Amino acid sequence: MYHVIVNPTSRSGRGKRIWQKQIEPSLQREKIPYRVYFSQKAGDISKIARELALQAAGAPLSLLLLGGDGTVNELVQELPPGSDVTLGYIPTGSSNDLARDLKIPTSPKKALDLILHTGTPKPMDLGAVLYPDGRKRRFCVSCGLGYDAAVCEEVQRSVLKTLLNRVGLGKLVYLGIALKQLFAARSVSARLTLDGGVPEDLGKILFVTGMNHRFEGGGFLFCPQADWGDGVLDLCVVGNLPRLLVLFALPTAFFGKHYRFHGISSRRASRFVLETDAPLWVHTDGEVTTQAARLEVFCEPDALRILTPGENLKHL
Repeated sequence: MYHVIVNPTSRSGRGKRIWQKQIEPSLQREKIPYRVYFSQKAGDISKIARELALQAAGAPLSLLLLGGDGTVNELVQELPPGSDVTLGYIPTGSSNDLARDLKIPTSPKKALDLILHTGTPKPMDLGAVLYPDGRKRRFCVSCGLGYDAAVCEEVQRSVLKTLLNRVGLGKLVYLGIALKQLFAARSVSARLTLDGGVPEDLGKILFVTGMNHRFEGGGFLFCPQADWGDGVLDLCVVGNLPRLLVLFALPTAFFGKHYRFHGISSRRASRFVLETDAPLWVHTDGEVTTQAARLEVFCEPDALRILTPGENLKHL
């Protein structure tokens, strides 16, 4: 039995159409037993997944999820410890960075075929952010503080994104806001502590991102060496570079070549603490809920099992 969770509003309504026209008919044609659940508002997906996991009481649970990176982010927030969940993922978002790194097809029918017939379940690490007030938020792909989170926050509020997504031009909104925020975002002093070591003074930074996967923001290869099964997080630290230089550096991140620029550097750690002199926006998988001046971020090894193509493809 597959428990199918659908975000009908992903990519401005595409999620519902993909379910109705492609996925449900295929399941019925192959006589695959399923039960479907539709989210209606923020928090529904997390609640549905948690209730299903609790009902399974530690027994194997097969989830099939239709949505984008933000949908997966919501799903993993409240999975109970010890849940025996295998996730099949059909990406229907606009960025699909998780699917890009896992090499899951963006064609819904091909992704479904992988889930039903050819996929291999593999354990995947998750990341987690602890805020000073004790709140915890997980992430699959990445978390970030500063410029990249400020872009995500403004995109979330953008009415234009919804309109342009309907005609397949949603990335133009990201581009426009990214350019605007590049000159509006402030640099702040920051300190970084890796794995309980000696705090490092980073000086002024534009943003820091901690990544479990290689891609962020619709294909930026910010951490080319990130591996979703190695128990550590990779960091990309962007210092207080001249904004025009950042404008030239960012496009090279699509190819992972941004570290050639002085002021952009990498780190690796299973746990790190990032402190800034002023609160900045924070994102987890592109979802922005708060500002903070201190984050404790750590890796949760093998926290979720997910269906992926073949063996060892994550290292290609």
